[in-house]
Amino acid sequence: MSEGFGPRRIVARTVADPDNVRRDVALSLVEGRIAAVEPDTAADASLLVLPALVNAHDHARPVRSSSLGAAHRPLETWLHHLAILPPLEPYLAAAVALGRAALGGAGAVMVHYTRPFGPMPLPDEAAEVARAARDVGVRIGFAVAMRDRNPLVYGDHGPLLAALSPADRAAIEARLVRPPVPPAEWIALVDAVADRIADDMVSVQYGPAGPQWCSDALLAAIAEASARTGRRIHMHLLETRYQRDWADRTYPGPGGIVAHLERLGLLCPRLTLAHCVWARPDELERIAASGATIAVNTSSNLGLRSGVAPVAEMLRRGCRVALGVDGMAFDEDDDGLREMRLFWALHRGWGFDETIPRATMLALAFRNGCETVTGRQEGGTLAVGEPADLLLLDADALDGDRLLPECDLLDLLFARGTARHIRELIVAGRSVVRDGRLTGVDHAALSRELLARARAGLARPDAFAAALPALDRAIASHLCGCLGCG
Repeated sequence: MSEGFGPRRIVARTVADPDNVRRDVALSLVEGRIAAVEPDTAADASLLVLPALVNAHDHARPVRSSSLGAAHRPLETWLHHLAILPPLEPYLAAAVALGRAALGGAGAVMVHYTRPFGPMPLPDEAAEVARAARDVGVRIGFAVAMRDRNPLVYGDHGPLLAALSPADRAAIEARLVRPPVPPAEWIALVDAVADRIADDMVSVQYGPAGPQWCSDALLAAIAEASARTGRRIHMHLLETRYQRDWADRTYPGPGGIVAHLERLGLLCPRLTLAHCVWARPDELERIAASGATIAVNTSSNLGLRSGVAPVAEMLRRGCRVALGVDGMAFDEDDDGLREMRLFWALHRGWGFDETIPRATMLALAFRNGCETVTGRQEGGTLAVGEPADLLLLDADALDGDRLLPECDLLDLLFARGTARHIRELIVAGRSVVRDGRLTGVDHAALSRELLARARAGLARPDAFAAALPALDRAIASHLCGCLGCG
């Protein structure tokens, strides 16, 4: 079904990237790159051309978490509800998830692969995910999720399990508690995955789940391996106030958790930190100095009651900030344009205080996450020699009222742009989405098949699902006891 690999010329009313906004422009695409950008007086007045969106933090989850009974829960209980999803065929799950991301405008997606389906070895499963990405047509970063401590709560989970009935405890332990994997085995696993799937469209990365889930020994091993191989690291940090409390109790020394990560060798330009909702100004300054990137996930943080990231402070301190969707776009639809608008609405400044100018917002949405996903310092700019990753929007639909002859299309984009305005998504010169449909796979048919398999699996009796309410109550009691919740 794939199409659109040949040379191509695109003419547009407006072409915009973080560096320039130009009228009446033609772009020539050759062999997956932009070969020319030049004026064209016969430009198509119905096109607004942008770089493809970048989803700088995600997990490629195949179904919406609210359908699993996880809506409106804090992260610490929400996570465990995801484990009720039955095993699914990895290609099918990834094609549905990545297809949804492409339909939302993302040409590059970070996949922090936290929940392998099994039972096949991870390199084989990763190969199925990479095959799905190729068929859909998007670039991906594939981070092997790594963890070796705190499977249930931040700290000793013995008292929590002791509070459960024997049946509930057995079900929870069987699904969520595993023997820790030694650091050397984790590093070898990433090597095996990279040997299997890494190419120009797939960047394999180390994916420590977060310092609360990874021992110092594991984090130090990842830092050393990244320095040796040049592979990127993708990790959660300070997503919730409970993680903030754990970090302050566990690493109380000067500079706190971020200084500790620096001592371990993790802070570097190869690192991406997802969330940082509860990071302090001094920690943000240290992150900025390291050259690391912060992937902010606005709707996810709102939906999981984690908070609003201090983006203005991040930018004041010089942090490189990118946008992530985290599988939790505001309407759970992976609409990257709506997510960009929500981010800007929350963080652009109040009154006449402009914290995030429009050009800065374009950089956050289209450019800053490119290296986070691809591992290469290119993309997000519509210039000669850059990757031909383009998002073509229907300017006539954006300006449906047609009241002013010279209405600014970027003003309209930030006022009302959504996935319904996407006419085409092009990645590496290939037409990936056209007129609301994927060109490489039948997304509707794959989605129907996936849901049918998921429903069949969920219809079977499951002791773990029956034990979840008791686990939720135990976790809430444990965390509120630690933090002193009112």
